[in-house]
This record gives sequence, structure tokens and C-alpha cells, in this order.
Amino acid sequence: MRKARAAAILAGLAIAAAACGNAPTTTQPTASGSAPASGGAKPLEGVKIEVAAKWTGAEQKNFEAVLKAFTDKTGAQVTYASTGEDTGAYLGPRIQGKNPPDVAILPQPGLVQQYAEQDALIPLTAEVTKEIDANYTPYWKELGSAEGQVYGVLVKAAHKSLVWYRSQPFEDAGVQPPTNWDELIKAAQTIADSGTPPFSFCGASGWTLTDLFENIYLSTAGPENYDKLSKHEIPWTDPTVATALEKIQQIAGKQEFLVDGTSGTMQTDFPTCVSKVYGTDKSAMVIEADFVAVEADQSGAKVGEEAKYFPFPKAGDTTPVVLGGDVAVAMKDSPGAMALIQFLASKEGGEVWAKLPGYLSPNKNVSPDNYPDELTKQLGQTIISAGDAVRYDMSDLAPSAFGGTDGKGQWKVLQDFMRNPSDVKGAQEALEAEAKKAWK
Repeated sequence: MRKARAAAILAGLAIAAAACGNAPTTTQPTASGSAPASGGAKPLEGVKIEVAAKWTGAEQKNFEAVLKAFTDKTGAQVTYASTGEDTGAYLGPRIQGKNPPDVAILPQPGLVQQYAEQDALIPLTAEVTKEIDANYTPYWKELGSAEGQVYGVLVKAAHKSLVWYRSQPFEDAGVQPPTNWDELIKAAQTIADSGTPPFSFCGASGWTLTDLFENIYLSTAGPENYDKLSKHEIPWTDPTVATALEKIQQIAGKQEFLVDGTSGTMQTDFPTCVSKVYGTDKSAMVIEADFVAVEADQSGAKVGEEAKYFPFPKAGDTTPVVLGGDVAVAMKDSPGAMALIQFLASKEGGEVWAKLPGYLSPNKNVSPDNYPDELTKQLGQTIISAGDAVRYDMSDLAPSAFGGTDGKGQWKVLQDFMRNPSDVKGAQEALEAEAKKAWK
């Protein structure tokens, strides 16, 4: 029934779909992304669309610029709602109340599976799926699918295997960017000895700690074990998990490594941890994804000069490349929802976004030349040409109760571990207990 209704919507919005996709249209955008002043009515004039996503601050501002390009082109009125960190907690009551947003941007592919099982998503139409097939590899398409049906499209990617640093503390300490874990710990000690706490962690934002764990685990345990753990095919009490936690222990166990100590770390959220590196200049490094560039830029640090990065150092045999991303799904049979998703999946929509800081596109037809700086161009190319060892963010593949809920599951256990890094076994047992509940 949902498939039939979704097909009917697109049939009734043929002009709108053409305006946003591959088909020709009489309402062509100008070079700025806006529709020309003449040429008749816009295809979605007067249609109202609500889109919900987690972004706030600079990320929200940039996304709203993309939505404006869609409005200029189609005439649709788009309202943005921020879900906050816990997207599931925001959407759950709205789904139950039968008042979901028209379009939601989900930060975890695991939510696609969850909401598909609840019959809360509208399958993407043939026209939108055609857009995805033209612009994405099968791997990315699969992340937005459930039971063979395409429900979403990855519209924003994140390269999570990066360590951002401020040049001055490195120069003052006389250290170079490390290439392996032992070098990282040695460099951190040298920087600490020179008077600057080396690390700024976002302990109040539990998802950042999952990113840290995943990079270490992929490097030390390898891709095969990574896949098994992500599906809970091996327990969190496995020795490979202990190895990764012991690496975190090398940092979390030293107060001089943490700006404002453990207490301050656990009260620092994202993006405040970035401003401690680039705004107040209190720390030297922050371990997080490419979107750090947005906050660094907001703090006045020029990417490539004051704000630099190096690849996450190898902690084992594998060079880790962990990717995250956000999946756009339709939650209402509403006029314009499919058209908006098709625009976000298109080369045109990706290029509008790519010109703004802090964005990477998984769309293979969005040239890295669109990115605003050389470093982002390099990362964009990495996304497109990623090899077999690349893995998607493990916590985002897990059930939301384990990998994506503030104050619960993996987020809480890793926060507790940062507070007491001496108890590796206890952390493993707690992780396994939470995983069993989520996967039962």
C-alpha cells in the first residue's frame, strides 16, 4: 500500500520531480542555484515541507543554504527542525502521534532498519532510486535500504579517521604529526611537557567516544572482526575489545593529557571541544571527523594553516578509515517530500552543499573541485575512491538503543570508562550486557 501511494505521489508531481532530477525542465537554475525570474510558476509553489535533522549552529546554517537553493528552484516552503543529538528520541513521539516530519535526516543507518520495520518510512520512488543509481555506488545505496527496498539516500558523509591539530603547540614542542599509535602517545607526552594539554575530548557527547573506539578497533582487530562486532557476532568481552580499550586507557589515564582534566572532559560537548583547540587555544588536538573544519573556521582558524589534520595513526596492522553519514528518508506521503530527497541526491544539490565548509559528498558525480579548500578536496577524493578496508561507523550500524542514544548503551559505558579507565574488564562486561539487550 505504501509503495502504491508513494508512486502516486511522484506521478502527480512529475513536473516537480523533473525540476529536481535528471529530466529536462523549463525552470532551469541559474549559476547561483536560483530559478530565473521568468518562465512561469515554479513546480512546488505553495507546497510546505518540514525536514528534521540533528544539525545546529554552523552545520544547520549550511544545510539551510542548501534548502534555500531547493526553494529558489521549486517554490516549496521548507521549514527546518533540529532533532538535537538524540534523533530517535525526537522522532519516536512524532511517529507515534502520526505527525512525523515530511523528510528526516537520520544520523544512523540502523534507524532506517528500525523505522522500516515499524512501517514508518515511505519507500523511495523509481525516479528517486534512478537518481541514486546514477550518482552512488551500490555500497552507499545499501546503507539506505531494508529488506531489498530503498528507503533513504546518504546525503552527507563524514570522514571520521582524522586527528585535527593546532600548529603552534606542535612547533613549540618540536614534534611532527605521528603516523602510528606509539608515536602519538610519545608526541602527546612531549606536548604536555611543553605546557599544553595535548587532547581535547568531547566527553559529554558520547558518540565522539564511539568514533575513537572504532578507529582503534578497526586498526587493531582488523576489518573482519570489525564486521563481526558490529553485528554482535562476537561478544564485547572478546580479547580484541580489551586491546582497543587498553589503547584508550593510555590517554584517558593521564590527567596531563586532558585539557581541564577528566572532570572538564566529561562536561565538554561537541563542538566546545573544538573551540578549546582553536578558539581559546587551550589544547593541541581533537580527534574527530572532517566536520571539525566548520567549527575551526567559526573560531577564526584557517583550514590548512592554523587548523591542520593528520590521518588517525595506525594502532595495529590496518590503517583505519571509518566513515559516517546522514541518510535522508521520507516519513510522509506529502507533496514535495520525494522531490526534496531527489534534489539532495542529485549532482546539483551535492554541488551546492560542497561549496560550503564542513561537508563531504558520497555522490560520485560531485567533483572534489567544488570543495572550498585543498584539504577538503583530498578528503572528498578519499570518500569516492575508498578501498576494501574502509568501514562504516560501527555504532551507527547498531540498534539505536545501543549505539545512538544519549545516556544509554555504548555512549554511557564509554563515558563511564573515560571516568575510570582502569576497569577494562568492567567496561567490557557493561558493553556486552547493553549489546545483549539491544540485539535480543
